[in-house]
Amino acid sequence: MVEFSPGLAGVPAARSKVSYLDGEKGLLEYRGIPLEILAKKSNFVETAYLLIFGNLPTPAQLKKFDHDLRVHRRIKYRIIDLIKCLPESGHPMDALQAAVAALGMFYPDKDVLNPEIQYISAVRLIAKLPTIIAAYARLRRGDDHIQPRDDLSFAENFLYMLTEKVPDKVMSEVLDTCLVLHAEHTMNASTFSGLVTASTLSDPYTVVSSAVGTLEGPLHGGANEKVLHMLSEIGQVENVRPYIEAKVKANAKIMGLGHRVYKVKDPRAIILQQLAKRLFKHLGTSPLYEVAVEVERVGEEYLASKKVYANVDFYSGILYQKMGIETDFFTPIFAMARVAGWLAHAFEQVKDNHIFRPREIYEGEHGRPYLPISER
Repeated sequence: MVEFSPGLAGVPAARSKVSYLDGEKGLLEYRGIPLEILAKKSNFVETAYLLIFGNLPTPAQLKKFDHDLRVHRRIKYRIIDLIKCLPESGHPMDALQAAVAALGMFYPDKDVLNPEIQYISAVRLIAKLPTIIAAYARLRRGDDHIQPRDDLSFAENFLYMLTEKVPDKVMSEVLDTCLVLHAEHTMNASTFSGLVTASTLSDPYTVVSSAVGTLEGPLHGGANEKVLHMLSEIGQVENVRPYIEAKVKANAKIMGLGHRVYKVKDPRAIILQQLAKRLFKHLGTSPLYEVAVEVERVGEEYLASKKVYANVDFYSGILYQKMGIETDFFTPIFAMARVAGWLAHAFEQVKDNHIFRPREIYEGEHGRPYLPISER
């Protein structure tokens, strides 16, 4: 009997040089560089280049990459028409998945081993995802979509396309750092989904579309929405302790606390909390932030012995809400950043490709007779 590991927990599925995680120490590195350093000194465009191509770009490489991203922000009018046809009540992640899949029909480059094809596909996907997300946000409200501006930075342009207002420096810098934090996280569910798709030599648009579909689930990227709903449900600081005690007694999950890998506080949560303090100092505090701090404090009283601490989803939603971003768009922003990590793993996969074909353990019957329909 082959040993069975539910969810492939702990089973190595690939070799990678993209990122490294030590859950006991709370360490996360992109291409060997600690995340804390990248969050402080880098930006999303440079970090995306590092992840996908393996090294920090030279000044010339960064200039070209940034330029290419800016000029490829626009999307075909037929993609806009597609988005207009989607129901306003639908989830933005479903709209994003559909639009990304459609992108591949406009750029049918199937030579996925060609470095030039990989480069332009990465540029198009990183550049166009924010435009798709912002367009759906506006169109579902009945507003016209906003064309991107080449003179704005990556984060500035996204916020501009949402509001038609150029954001201030603090807000755009905070969002840019959030994108760095969400850009990659080793072998998670959506990365694995993208790897399986890439192993069939599907094009990068199909790879990202499959990863987007996986990220949507509430056990993965969709958890950030659930955290905000929980904090809103609690409402006030004085309600935190009875809420946590009831959850602990019922052995129920507390959204935003706990991680499959981290046994200490998620390093991304530490940085996100610092970003929250900076943003709230600039724009005014959020009452939900005080609730969140108390949830984390009381949660640690009861759960630290089980090594359950705040994860990346815990503070990100509060930040995005303060920026005026609608709750169901939190996960699309996650995807907008994570596309860099997905592509880094996909391009690494196809270099020495083996199609994924795991085994299953059959537990059904054998030799059952076929009964004619008259005898059933």
